[in-house]
Amino acid sequence: MTPQPSPTEHEPTAPQAAPRRPSAPQPNAHQPLSIAYSPCPNDTFVFHAWAHGRVPDAPAIDVTFADIDITNGMAERGERDLLKVSYAVLPWILRDYALVPCGGALGRGCGPLVLTKEPGRAKDLAGKTVAVPSDRSTAYLLFRLWAAGEVPGGVGRVIVLPFDQIMPAVRDGRVDAGLVIHEARFTYQNYGLHRLADMGEHWELTTGLPIPLGAIVAKRSLGAERLRAVAEAIRTSVRSAWDDPAASRDYVLEHAQEMDPAVADQHIGLYVNEFTADLGEDGYAAVRGLLTRAAAEGLVPPLGHDALEFF
Repeated sequence: MTPQPSPTEHEPTAPQAAPRRPSAPQPNAHQPLSIAYSPCPNDTFVFHAWAHGRVPDAPAIDVTFADIDITNGMAERGERDLLKVSYAVLPWILRDYALVPCGGALGRGCGPLVLTKEPGRAKDLAGKTVAVPSDRSTAYLLFRLWAAGEVPGGVGRVIVLPFDQIMPAVRDGRVDAGLVIHEARFTYQNYGLHRLADMGEHWELTTGLPIPLGAIVAKRSLGAERLRAVAEAIRTSVRSAWDDPAASRDYVLEHAQEMDPAVADQHIGLYVNEFTADLGEDGYAAVRGLLTRAAAEGLVPPLGHDALEFF
């Protein structure tokens, strides 16, 4: 697995779209497609069948496991054919990558949480240090939209930590609060922490839309035919996982970082849903809503009118 990055202090940058890179050579149709996704149970559950050759006629894939902060960077550098990334990073990469309408994480009741060591209120975060999993993550974008209205004067220092280091940092008093994702929804009480706010709950109450978290993207240079084959392979892999959940269990637990099997099941049940099989009208509305609102606040570059269209 790719090593985790060391903690870094967040320095806000102006939201500018990435310049178009020179056209890459057309990928060899006989070479495996390179793909990077997280070792989290929802991703390994979704991609198990495809990664193990259980999807008939699907192209072979070469898998790299990496945390979302790493895959976001990979996408910005164009380092893989397919990636699981944060929806928040799309405005920077959609010139080179297409949003695949399946395989991602989008849903209800599954948003990031703000955790603290002691019970508190949103205004208590004013001027405080907050750890986040990535400064280009959807979690952080939702947090910034929430904090703009709920934290007078804004938070203080923001640092980036690998998601599995955030709860220990809050527990040990190294940061005042942490923005957590993934299975932390089910395990934060084990660290003696308190939920200050639910970013997904805030998003759903203010928009009525599901919460867009993680997206699957594929290089446009693959061409329309191969991109459609990618989408079909993902849908088939998802259906296969639903039809035979036991088949993926060893793969899921092998990469779940010593996660309790019951927590892994909760994780899959929450993040793998109808939007994983197909974004649909509500899914696309959620993605457009998030990125349009964020662009209006100057947090991300604006999207082109057809930026989310698939082939």
